[in-house]
Amino acid sequence: MTIHEIVENQRRFFETGATLPVPFRLRMLTRLQNALKRREAEIAASLAADLGKSAYESYMCETGLVRSEISYLLRHTARLAKDHTVPTPLAQFAARSYRKPSPYGNTLIMSPWNYPLLLTLDPLADAIAAGNTAVVKPSAYAPATSALLARLIRECYPPEYVAVVTGGREENSALLKEKFDFVFFTGSQNVGREVLYHTAKTLTPAVLELGGKSPCIVDESARIPLAARRIVFGKFLNCGQTCVAPDYILCHVSVRDRLVQALRSEIRRQYGENPLANPDYGRIVNEKHFFRLLKLMDCGKVAAGGQTSPKTLQIAPTLLTGVTRDDPVMQEEIFGPILPVLTFERFGEIYETLAEEPKPLALYLFGEDRDRIREALSRLRFGGGCVNDVVIHLATSQMGFGGVGESGMGAYHGRTGFEAFSHEKSIVDKKTWLDLPMRYQPYQRKRYEKLLRLFLR
Repeated sequence: MTIHEIVENQRRFFETGATLPVPFRLRMLTRLQNALKRREAEIAASLAADLGKSAYESYMCETGLVRSEISYLLRHTARLAKDHTVPTPLAQFAARSYRKPSPYGNTLIMSPWNYPLLLTLDPLADAIAAGNTAVVKPSAYAPATSALLARLIRECYPPEYVAVVTGGREENSALLKEKFDFVFFTGSQNVGREVLYHTAKTLTPAVLELGGKSPCIVDESARIPLAARRIVFGKFLNCGQTCVAPDYILCHVSVRDRLVQALRSEIRRQYGENPLANPDYGRIVNEKHFFRLLKLMDCGKVAAGGQTSPKTLQIAPTLLTGVTRDDPVMQEEIFGPILPVLTFERFGEIYETLAEEPKPLALYLFGEDRDRIREALSRLRFGGGCVNDVVIHLATSQMGFGGVGESGMGAYHGRTGFEAFSHEKSIVDKKTWLDLPMRYQPYQRKRYEKLLRLFLR
């Protein structure tokens, strides 16, 4: 079946209204939840084949988070799909005003390779809960998981409802030439621009989850040992191939040496003396990205780590010190296990520096000065983040997750995800037993003008 035929079949299926009843949506979500339970070992094996992830990390960072999102939607979809009554202006008496969530229709979900299960099935669950059909396009860079997703989704759904298209650039290009009602994309900024270019042609709404250089700020009041422990966890999770991983550290010059020493200790504690031999430490996705990362490592600035294995595509957790903003490692999103440490002398410098940079997907701030934290969170522009921790803000269905500016547009997860895949219709249901005459011509100014001004002020 061609891509065009898949899209047209889904369009016809959506027009039947079959996806609209809430019981249908809940049954479809339950199918996906049950399939995840049945295939948990198979999922772990696929993620190990693509990225070297351990079964523990696969469940913690992918399977478990998808199951949590589906559980949230199973509990809340009936409420989210209801009409929401709002107050009616006195001038529109007598009427009922309400907001009606409605699915967009035929949706396209394009996902990346770094969390290939999570970043495919999380938005798919939101699309299903909102009542849409979906074409899913996983990344060709994660072939084992892509093939698994095709089998899993084929097991759960007929292709006129949810279909998987596998392949590479040719398939991506063909999909973007089709007319969808909504597009959800997660990936790089360069590809995001291409997606937005195509959706703009047909005025198709889109959510873009991109990336950027997410700073991790450590001020002089921070609890250094705890900060180091949490930074090491978040930075080197999935070998740094996480869109919200701390891209670099900005620390106060007075705590730099203590922080670097604490980071070294934490790398040894969490990954061992030889991280490349640690069975729970993964690998870089492919040779292209492996050698790209090697070019970003200045051997003269390595303060810890630096070991590499071209055979296994592994790079040990690596710290760089003495880095400036002119270094190659600061010219692009790293997306790997390399952590540059930069310093500042005055906190106000951060506002000036980051104001000139593209807005990041995430920002992390370690410190105990609550007034400074409140000011920084208000003044700095970023998608989302944490205070005294990293990355965990995306692991909840209670808050939306998304970027701003160059790091993306729109958000999802939980209620926000349901709303992302929905159009909210504004409806006024006007009653017929009363009809106020003041709006009709010929206008009776003397009779109704005072009343009109009373209503509209």
